[in-house]
Amino acid sequence: MPDLPLRDIHLPEPTGFWPLATGWWLLMLLVLLVATACLLWLRFRPTPVVQRGLRELASIEAMIETSPEAGLRRLSILLRRVCLSRHPREHVAGLTGEAWLALLDQSFKTPRFATGPGRYLVEAPYRPNAHIRAEDIRPLLALCRLWLKSRHHPRKMPR
Repeated sequence: MPDLPLRDIHLPEPTGFWPLATGWWLLMLLVLLVATACLLWLRFRPTPVVQRGLRELASIEAMIETSPEAGLRRLSILLRRVCLSRHPREHVAGLTGEAWLALLDQSFKTPRFATGPGRYLVEAPYRPNAHIRAEDIRPLLALCRLWLKSRHHPRKMPR
């Protein structure tokens, strides 16, 4: 048999890691989407304080029909507790009157508490024989609900 010019076995060059296969690109995209979804969920979910506050606000709304004065007191306590959970105690605990309404108005561009239905929070306890009607407090309850929903994006307190 004639001598054939045979060559030794040639292995293919090793495969590099780049360019990545389609599966790796899809996996990276999936990880990025899941991470973005988690961050958005953490950013925009209501906090437990807000959830409890909204539940208590619903019970105060039911109470307003029978006892508006007691409901107004509970509403004031609720707002104070939510503020104390978000801001340093020394900045919130001693606030009364206009300063208290100004703190509540920090969530809005216009002073809704100081010039609107929020005035009931500072005036009603000092009115002699205050006969507060449930119809008068409903706008305040709506404002408080809006304020509570804005609490999961707290603004920093000025020093």
